[in-house]
Amino acid sequence: MAYMAAHGLKRARPAELVPGTLSVITARMDYLPRATPEDWQQIELRRLQRPGEAVVSIYARGRDYHKVLRSRLQTLSDRIAAHIGPFGYRVFTDSAPVLEVELASRSGIGWRGKHTLALHREAGSMFFLGEILVDLALPPLEATTEHCGSCSACIDVCPTQAITGPQRLDARRCISYLSIEHAGPIPVDLRPLMGNRIYGCDDCQLVCPWNKFAQRSPLPDFDERAGLSGASLIELFGWSEAEFLHRTEGSAIRRIGHERWLRNIAVALGNALQAGPDPLILQALAARRDHLSPLVREHVEWAVSQARPPLRSP
Repeated sequence: MAYMAAHGLKRARPAELVPGTLSVITARMDYLPRATPEDWQQIELRRLQRPGEAVVSIYARGRDYHKVLRSRLQTLSDRIAAHIGPFGYRVFTDSAPVLEVELASRSGIGWRGKHTLALHREAGSMFFLGEILVDLALPPLEATTEHCGSCSACIDVCPTQAITGPQRLDARRCISYLSIEHAGPIPVDLRPLMGNRIYGCDDCQLVCPWNKFAQRSPLPDFDERAGLSGASLIELFGWSEAEFLHRTEGSAIRRIGHERWLRNIAVALGNALQAGPDPLILQALAARRDHLSPLVREHVEWAVSQARPPLRSP
């Protein structure tokens, strides 16, 4: 993630990012779908035990949160202006070099969990963060204290051991980074560890005890789209680029593009083959062997190589 180095200390100095900034208003927006059942964590963990099922991170199954949260922050800014008069501001949500979790912690929204995500005692970590940088001198709120204690569930469960210690993450090993931000080939040694996760990874949140308090969003925007929950890998691998663009319109998934979408699913199909040869999976992979993208072709070949021949009787 080169942008972190490129912006340097500007990430920690909001006034350099937006000249004139005196305060930062932080906000959280819960994203669990409205119909989420009480045992949602166990339901999601069971998905990981079904190799042929495609797993997309919960936050990405609905509408693109950037659009939703940015719009609501803009509305909040307009309401403030209507109350106090014009003021200088700029809205952000995971869209600029802003230290969101640190700001959330300092403003009382939540503490930084051992998985590096913001945690709230009454909302867990299943929420988005957003900020309004303003030229108003507002009274500061009290920072949140930490409440992870001796729990290490998130560190222990990480499939790739990307969480190297409390509040320390090696992004190069993180499945969310590899499947979304990383543009090139996925390191071969990490492919088997990705399992059937094709977009993001929720493991560290699924085992977090605080997420039993995660809140459902009242917004229909985050309801699950058809095809992004419970679909088979083979079905999603068969999407043409046009179908991919159509089905992911308005979704955060669209930004990875069809090429990375196929790359990720090819890895998952290869992992599914490790349980034994599957003619349908091999047929799906064969259909992509001559894909125009060298990236896709390479991952397809790797996936095919994962098929284990059946054991012969002595």
